[in-house]
Amino acid sequence: MTSDETIPAGDRKSSYAAFGRTVAAQACQPGLYLVATPIGNLGDISLRALETLATVSCIACEDTRVTRKLTERYGIATPLMAYHEHNAAEALPKIISRLGEGQAVALVSDAGTPLISDPGYRLVQAAVAAGHAVTAVPGASAVLAALSLAALPTDRFFFEGFLPPKQGARQKRIAELAGIPATLVLFESGPRLGASLADLAAGLGARTASVCRELTKLHEEVRRGDLASLANDYADGGETRGEIVIVVAPPADIETADTDVDDLLRTALSRVSVKDAVGEVALATGRARRDVYQRALELAKGGGHGEE
Repeated sequence: MTSDETIPAGDRKSSYAAFGRTVAAQACQPGLYLVATPIGNLGDISLRALETLATVSCIACEDTRVTRKLTERYGIATPLMAYHEHNAAEALPKIISRLGEGQAVALVSDAGTPLISDPGYRLVQAAVAAGHAVTAVPGASAVLAALSLAALPTDRFFFEGFLPPKQGARQKRIAELAGIPATLVLFESGPRLGASLADLAAGLGARTASVCRELTKLHEEVRRGDLASLANDYADGGETRGEIVIVVAPPADIETADTDVDDLLRTALSRVSVKDAVGEVALATGRARRDVYQRALELAKGGGHGEE
């Protein structure tokens, strides 16, 4: 199918192939469907996701070539259209128009759950603002898969996404993450993996971490150790090809991290208002906003930061 191709619903077979059978799919109600797709192994797709993809009017995806591998695997004939950060200004109104006509549209990412480190939230915002139904069809997630394999605390975690590519900005962001009393989950690209691990080791100290690469794929690999050791492994030629998730243990002394907010506040106050700094630090530490605000005012008086 070519991008933006439209086939009348009555002229298209709404079915999918699974377990050696062709399964007739029940039509979706109008609205936007956020469909999680496999992060590597195409077998990690839910039956509900297959039925949804088979019966929507079109599938909006990051890369039609990637999604087509999935739809062809399961005999799904639904038209595909590209929706990504580079064409969102043009593609988003078209999707909203389809929803306004009473169509059902699915949104998928190249891998995993939509809206995780992609611009899909703008489409969801627009759909909600226009009064259209939005439904999640959950499934694979690299974040949760990596947390499961890391052998680190999972009761509280903070998803950071990608660290800044430039070292100065990356080191600054790591300093801001240092006091968060939770396991950290980060995405990283292969070429930057060694440098990022080295900066994490310098900024976070001797924390235990896991590097999860190519999850669910043939060459899946999980390396565990302290940050410095992992940085050395990849500096010495460790394999860096493929999709990578880094999981880092929380600070050793959670209680201290909860109560010592001054460093976090000073960092935040150097770039944002008191109001915004309080919000960031209260969220990161779990401290009461009023307590953080009182301390922020005291620090701001010494640093000359305004309240707005």
